[in-house]
Amino acid sequence: MSGVIPSNWELAKQPISSPNGSQVSFKNGVNIVAQPNTISFVEGLGTKEIKELQFANIAKKYVDKMSNADYQGISISPKLIVPFPKEEDAGKNFINDTLLSNGLWRNFGNVTPQASLNLFYELSDRQLALNINPAKLQQPNDLVISAVLFAGNFNYNLTNLTGEIRTNKLTEIINGWEKDLTTFRELIYQKFLQKAVTEKASLFDN
Repeated sequence: MSGVIPSNWELAKQPISSPNGSQVSFKNGVNIVAQPNTISFVEGLGTKEIKELQFANIAKKYVDKMSNADYQGISISPKLIVPFPKEEDAGKNFINDTLLSNGLWRNFGNVTPQASLNLFYELSDRQLALNINPAKLQQPNDLVISAVLFAGNFNYNLTNLTGEIRTNKLTEIINGWEKDLTTFRELIYQKFLQKAVTEKASLFDN
């Protein structure tokens, strides 16, 4: 009724609502998740073209309709899952062997420990938090492929802005989401995956 969501969008399933939050999922792949003090607009890239993505337009409409909300910040949060199909523990081994130094920390217990990394980068006008975790990809034939999940958060602080200046800044950041996606991909491909030996496989972005 507010005009944020186009009237011709179809629900993928019944909306979820609880005291801790709510979620609305649409057949076109857009998900809106509301939690205390936070609202997220989520869409998987998959086989879509960049120009087909709708989440940013919906986020801008929301800000336009809810311009008086006390926005404290905004995050652009791309994710990239990189499959390592040759070995069962290849994702875990990539983190342990490529990103971490060898040491006595590995020689404890009965199996090689599973590690994850949290990295923080200071960029010119924003911060980037990067989390790297081993993951598993479930295939339609019940085959499970080892993978690594790179999850980023470009965080913009808006606490010093008010009124129209703040909403204009919000819209500007949303309009520039592709810039953050490009920066994220460059970081992952050029700084983390250059030396990784992987088979040619699909990469799944969110």
